[in-house]
Amino acid sequence: MMKKRLWTKDFVLDTMINFLIYLACYLLWVIVSSYAMNNMHASTSIAGLVSGIFIVGGVIARILTGKFVDQIGRKQVLIFGIIFYFITTLLYLVSDNIIVFIVVRFLHGIGFGISSTTAGTIVADIIPPERSGEGIGYYALSVTLATAIGPFISMMLMQYASFNVIIVLCLIVIIISGIATYLLNVPQPILTEEQISAMKQFSLNSFIEKKAVPISIVTIFVGICYSSILSFLDPFTQNENLQSAGNLFFIVYAVFILISRPVTGRMFDKKGENFILYPAFIMFALGLTFVSLANTGLLLLIGAAFIGLGYGTYTPCGQTIAVQSSPRHRMSLATSTFFGALDVGTGVGPLLLGSIIPYVGFRGIFRFTAVEVIICLILYYFLHGKKNKLNKPEKRII
Repeated sequence: MMKKRLWTKDFVLDTMINFLIYLACYLLWVIVSSYAMNNMHASTSIAGLVSGIFIVGGVIARILTGKFVDQIGRKQVLIFGIIFYFITTLLYLVSDNIIVFIVVRFLHGIGFGISSTTAGTIVADIIPPERSGEGIGYYALSVTLATAIGPFISMMLMQYASFNVIIVLCLIVIIISGIATYLLNVPQPILTEEQISAMKQFSLNSFIEKKAVPISIVTIFVGICYSSILSFLDPFTQNENLQSAGNLFFIVYAVFILISRPVTGRMFDKKGENFILYPAFIMFALGLTFVSLANTGLLLLIGAAFIGLGYGTYTPCGQTIAVQSSPRHRMSLATSTFFGALDVGTGVGPLLLGSIIPYVGFRGIFRFTAVEVIICLILYYFLHGKKNKLNKPEKRII
């Protein structure tokens, strides 16, 4: 039997839109902590708040978007989200003190949450069900490329240009994503009266997809672990005189994801999630350990490679589990539940970790999160892995 086509025009367009949304996010994410400390004289805990408050806004937006996106219309919500994302990015240019800066970061997170959640919901319906692991894996490469290119460009630009130059670049990127959205054909699910009525109710079940909760709980803690890299890699490399390797960190991270993704996506569909995820947790923990030990650029980049193979594999597999575990008409809620959990982890992480850096240092933070990844592996086993099931598309509840 011939496989259904994956690389359609709309799949490519939506993947590109997602890349641009995340690029605008990551152009700022890895430098805002350093910018707050160096230019606004913020403490490490306040710098963690500056980084994390973005995600608080994102979580709120994801929860609301998951509920309302199919009631309002997916394309309309995506367009609104991108416009809001643009306006809040523009506000950075008038953020002249730390309080205003924090408020703008929060609003910016809302724009990001609306846009990225809607794009993720759209692509899950574009991908043929029997190729969901492979398709979401390739789609997630848009995030991978953004996490590599965005930090690389912003960390380089901060050495030769101003913060405002990066804001202008973000605005250009968001404009391009808006043009691509206009060209995108968006599938809209046909819902029964009963399904529409259930979605309009204001209950916990109408905001969160319960079948996606187990993998989402694991994802919160995985997000906390990864937030140590996002928020504190830059100041760590500055303190340890490893800036050159730090500039290449996310490039190496992305290269190893690009190498592994075609294999991991297909193996997920053939062998099941456990076959992929148990090694991914171990590689993620090894990567954080290498970063904690790094006294040379080589060790730091070895850490980047293992984190790419570990965390870079977990996120698309986790999203696929969330979507395949849920009824098709609640796909948007499954997507928002999963990414909301990831955002909670990456948002809370900088606050928690930033508050203990004065006591354990940056190396201690990376060692702590390496141990936490192993705890995540155990948690995954009890919440999902011990079921040892292969989430084939035909098993999805319609």
